[in-house]
Amino acid sequence: MNLTGKVAVVTGSGQGLGLAYASALARAGAHVVINDINAEAAEQAVKAIRAGGGQAVVEVAAVGSSETADALVARALDAFGRLDVMVTNAGLLRDRVLWNMTDEDFDSVIDVHLRGTFTCARAAMRHFRTAGEGGRLILAGSPAGQRGNFGQTNYAAAKAGIAAMARTWAMECAKAQVTVNALIPNAATAMTRSLPFLAPYVDLLDRGEPIPPGIRRALSFGGPGDCAGLVVFLASDAASRVTGQCIGIGGDRLSLWSHPTEIRSSFNDGGWDADTIADSWASGVGGHPETYGIPVPQLPATIQEATG
Repeated sequence: MNLTGKVAVVTGSGQGLGLAYASALARAGAHVVINDINAEAAEQAVKAIRAGGGQAVVEVAAVGSSETADALVARALDAFGRLDVMVTNAGLLRDRVLWNMTDEDFDSVIDVHLRGTFTCARAAMRHFRTAGEGGRLILAGSPAGQRGNFGQTNYAAAKAGIAAMARTWAMECAKAQVTVNALIPNAATAMTRSLPFLAPYVDLLDRGEPIPPGIRRALSFGGPGDCAGLVVFLASDAASRVTGQCIGIGGDRLSLWSHPTEIRSSFNDGGWDADTIADSWASGVGGHPETYGIPVPQLPATIQEATG
């Protein structure tokens, strides 16, 4: 992929997935605005990209407010004269079960993930419409937003909202030649370390050891760099007709998530009251209820299988 001449903003790109996305975009030729609340991490990211021959600048700010979103777009225009790609990756976790979750736990996650995606996408889209050259909105979703996850009311709600915004904006932005997609990454990060069945593999990468091939398939789990190719693809001309999609990537797997749809229906002359619903539920629409939560994959039976 050749992104020479393109300019991208990547929020939350001082480390983890965001840094992997920004680095891959820079290697493909794009100029990148690095954003993070950690100034030292952001500066180190810029140094690493420049050391690799890429071009990058820093905008240190907390994502969420309209002011930050406008500043990110302005930084791209001031430094590089244009903006082509907005990657809304910034995020945080405040995991607690429903009855223990505080207002602050809920609001802080919603503010960064959901509101931050909205404000940054809106600021970018306003520029795209003015410039008249199209653009790309690449929104970071999560398996938790597709299926729910224990202890993640705030995070799952935000990510589900992001998926819904991607579908909505794909319609609204099409006339301006702007594509909108949500990527659903699965990679070793500080966030995935909190999941017991993934933590050992995060530790492996921290020690500089590769994740076994069997695990890369069984869990669709790898490092942040394994997810970066999807961002580069979605930013490229090759993805000019890909929009409104939720696309998963992790380890050795690339996948397309389905959108919510009615899967079965029943009809009753005159409509439904509570009794007729109860009488028909088990033999009708409720006979095969949908699953929920992120399933724990069945791992290979032996270490030898897991290591390929």
